[in-house]
Amino acid sequence: MSYASPVTKKSRNRVPRKVWFLLVGLIVILIAGILVTRNIYYKGLEPVSDNQKTQIFTVKTGSPVNQIADDLQSQHLIRSAWALKLYVHSKELTNKLQAGTYAFSPSQGTKSIVTTLTKGKITTDLVTILPGRRIDQVRADLINDGFTPADVDQSLNPTQYADLPVLSYKPASANTLEGLLWPDSFQKDATTSASVIVRESLTEMGQHLTPDIQAAFVAEGLTTYQGLILASVVLQEVNRPTDQAQAAQVFLTRLKTGMMLGSDAGARYGAIAAGKTPNLNYDSPYNSHIHTGLPPTPISTINATALAATAHPASTNYLYFVTGDDGTTYFSTNLQDHQAFTDKYCHKLCGQ
Repeated sequence: MSYASPVTKKSRNRVPRKVWFLLVGLIVILIAGILVTRNIYYKGLEPVSDNQKTQIFTVKTGSPVNQIADDLQSQHLIRSAWALKLYVHSKELTNKLQAGTYAFSPSQGTKSIVTTLTKGKITTDLVTILPGRRIDQVRADLINDGFTPADVDQSLNPTQYADLPVLSYKPASANTLEGLLWPDSFQKDATTSASVIVRESLTEMGQHLTPDIQAAFVAEGLTTYQGLILASVVLQEVNRPTDQAQAAQVFLTRLKTGMMLGSDAGARYGAIAAGKTPNLNYDSPYNSHIHTGLPPTPISTINATALAATAHPASTNYLYFVTGDDGTTYFSTNLQDHQAFTDKYCHKLCGQ
């Protein structure tokens, strides 16, 4: 009787080296494929572009997720229909997308668009106008709150509010409600029109423009409307309320000495209003890197802190400031220190 040696048994059960290499190679390919797919997925959720121009998008009753996703991609509002479908399924939102008419822009991104689509219009009983929103963004918000585009466009026509005191501050050359709407939440029911919401907001603005505020603007050499313009710039430029009075002082000092405001927010606004990608080089009346004086209109809604800061600026001698990537604003009296702060603290926001 013969017996197989232990060596023979071991060699008989051993997996060939080529098979191991093949298995390892397959695992590496699998992991690489997963990472690539994951990267494609997250890339597909990002905004299509920096274009902030809104487009009307309608979801018909009973539209499946696949149709909604394909339509959004065909209108260049999302990067990838596949990514949207996967996102919706992973969040268990398949049956929560609501029919209706919406306003989206290519700069939003898939997650933001899906959030709006799942918010639901029928149950909305509060309409909120947020601080720091341009008039085109307010328009989109109102449409996404359930008002029809035609109703919203009619509501933003200044001519129907001539009876309100706040409209008397607006020069005839400014044919817009930009910066005149006070941010707040307003009650809405099935019969409320967008004009009702806008009228309530304008009325509130008039209540906040107290005699004290208006007198303070005059003391700084500003009309009431110019005060609103500057308050909107201050709000857009400075995140923290505690820094807004100093920022207002910088801008007011620059105005009084004939310096350019140098507001990045104003320059971007001018480009966006012209349908361009936000940038600091587009030549518009709002670009205070190119033109002296205030922009011709406010650049967004304001809030109470920006209004108070503009009316009652700090008593400092700063001429420059930069808001860093962490939200902190750094003030300086000379260009050299300002550039040093910019180099040290502002990389992402300053495009460095």
